[in-house]
Amino acid sequence: MIQKTSIGEKILLMRKAEGLSRREMSEITGISANNLKNYESIGRQIPGDYLAIILENPRFEKYTLWLMTGNTAPDAGQIAPALSLDGPEVTATSRRSVRKTG
Repeated sequence: MIQKTSIGEKILLMRKAEGLSRREMSEITGISANNLKNYESIGRQIPGDYLAIILENPRFEKYTLWLMTGNTAPDAGQIAPALSLDGPEVTATSRRSVRKTG
């Protein structure tokens, strides 16, 4: 039997692919970190208007088709988090190290 990924689990995968903490995603979307936790971990259903807020954000719109249908269309810029070739976007508030090795 094929296991379907919930919307909340997909939001978690999107957030992780972008290298964001819940707090950072909350700041970007205006959706509280506690609500994000409820959707990602507890499985609480996300209201449609909150889903629209996430997907209308330029950082997440590339995941719209995948989030809604499970399909991708890379030629149209619609990908799944695992297909992101450029990895997470680096922003001024990013906590990632930019130190070079070698």
